[in-house]
Amino acid sequence: MIIHLSYLMIIGSASAREMDSLRIDGLKWKFEGKAESYSSPVIFQDKIYVGSEDHFLYAIYLETGKIAWKFKTAGAVNSSPIVFGQRIYFGSMDGYYYALDAQTGKLIWKYKTGGEHKIGRNGLWGMQPYMFYMEDPFDFFISSPIAQDDGVSKTIYFGSSDGNLYALDADNGNLRWKYLTGAAIRTTPLLYEGNIYIGSWNQYVYAIDAQSGNLHWKFKTKSDDENHLLEGIQASISAANGMVFIGSRDGYLYALDAKKGELAWQYSTWPSWITTTSADRKGNIFLTSSDSRLLIGLDAATGTEKLKYQTKGYNFSSVLIDEDKLYIGDFTGKLHVLNSITGNCMTFFETDGRKENKKRLLNPDGILEFQYLVDKRDPSLYATTVDILKLVQQLDPIIGKPIIQDHILYLNTANGRLYALTLHNH
Repeated sequence: MIIHLSYLMIIGSASAREMDSLRIDGLKWKFEGKAESYSSPVIFQDKIYVGSEDHFLYAIYLETGKIAWKFKTAGAVNSSPIVFGQRIYFGSMDGYYYALDAQTGKLIWKYKTGGEHKIGRNGLWGMQPYMFYMEDPFDFFISSPIAQDDGVSKTIYFGSSDGNLYALDADNGNLRWKYLTGAAIRTTPLLYEGNIYIGSWNQYVYAIDAQSGNLHWKFKTKSDDENHLLEGIQASISAANGMVFIGSRDGYLYALDAKKGELAWQYSTWPSWITTTSADRKGNIFLTSSDSRLLIGLDAATGTEKLKYQTKGYNFSSVLIDEDKLYIGDFTGKLHVLNSITGNCMTFFETDGRKENKKRLLNPDGILEFQYLVDKRDPSLYATTVDILKLVQQLDPIIGKPIIQDHILYLNTANGRLYALTLHNH
């Protein structure tokens, strides 16, 4: 069954009651980083941890926003860290995955992969000049690690640009096993019912036994043999009710039987990339899209559309599901807080960059539009795309996933600002 996207039904209004039911009361503190940041933060005890393009992982005090410690790598830290036990694990573009003491920042071990690199090719997506190698300007992050404690051993799993899914001993960093997919892996692994699920840039989804590293099944998404624009898996995988959900740059969300890899249903947002997927505990799956700027809620069992909301910019931030609310950041620097049932916007927050630059960089309808910013430049040139994204960076886009603890919302933005915002429910 193919469920096609309709662009006619856009939910985006809000009742006065909904707007009053949640407020972002004000700024508790703001951390000003020194470089871009695409990492999603994680909280452990009295600190919040986030990576930066300046090669550092930062540990920041929750109460004050001051640096507790920072750890320098030899590359951009654009994976999202996790805390497991008393340690923090993360990857860097220097080709290493690290384990640190979460309280002190002391190095415990590091593991070298076959190397990290940006996705790219000559004449990327048909852009000119064709003979030049071009990096994908939307390749923001590498695979983030996950952890498992099965009562016998503790394991860290992550993917790499070298095409391997790695399973390491969490205590000492020794290799347990690795599985080669043959192309770069950007997705964060999903552990579900004894398997690790991963998407690769070769368009395949893999189900791999978490203990042995043996392949159970693989499923191929669609290819774009002409321009290679609408292909590759960037969105991490979600699971619910015995199914796994994969969003692809081919514009489709695939619902697969977790045990067999058989297609149950698919949902099309073509020709827009699906950039993230998230599942809640109520049998819903949420996806976000790039150019069509949509957040869509589907029934996980059937693929029936239940919610649709359109932002004013590309969506690369994963949806934070918090009780009956959805938090999603967009490329214009706006955080939207939605009612998860109606899809109505309850409240919002604007980054400093958006406040300062939205009148100059957004079109008259407040929409981030590539053609509006191109002006007299040649849109077929790769250099034009790079220049436009540098302009857009001034809006301080929200690409990392927000996090909430004790009624404080923590929001990391692409310009390296980490906001701590007070939430108030009526």
